[in-house]
Amino acid sequence: MVLDSKLLDDLARIASGAVGTVAGMRDEVEAQFRQQMEGVLRRMDLVSREEFEAVREMAAQARQEQEAMSERLAALEQRLQQTPVKAPRPAGAARKPRARKSAGDSEDS
Repeated sequence: MVLDSKLLDDLARIASGAVGTVAGMRDEVEAQFRQQMEGVLRRMDLVSREEFEAVREMAAQARQEQEAMSERLAALEQRLQQTPVKAPRPAGAARKPRARKSAGDSEDS
């Protein structure tokens, strides 16, 4: 019976050692997998969360500015439609040419 007890203790020690080894192997496999995935992601040239959030904020701000400018443009167009338009001058009546002074003309005359 002592022999059976010693045999069971040895088997339990071997089993616990094997479980510890398997757990260590699992941790090592996870670490290797994580390294491989980080390498793949680095090569894919993906952006970080911080960069994404910064660009998203810039896009939201640009969208707000664009909407404000659209509203402003609509208001200006509305004002333009309400303002009476003056009739354009005929092409020949746009400006009267000034008489040029010749070299012999004096300002005293």
